[in-house]
Amino acid sequence: MASHVHYAEARGDSALATLREFLDALGTQPGLLSAELLSSPDQPGLYLVMSRWDTPIPPLTLPDGVRAWAFETLEERHPAR
Repeated sequence: MASHVHYAEARGDSALATLREFLDALGTQPGLLSAELLSSPDQPGLYLVMSRWDTPIPPLTLPDGVRAWAFETLEERHPAR
């Protein structure tokens, strides 16, 4: 079964708080496997929420100023154990 990945991006002074609220709201969505709030030391003020789904991504309400992209996983690799 294919998995699905969604990225939501926000920039600026309120971006962190905005995406924290978005992350909290994802927890109520069916099909959510995991979600993470990300930042990059190389890009101050840029934040992402990456979420992985076991179903097609449901319609998500994005906060104002948030951009988003959805992807379907075509291939996956895991470290050998």
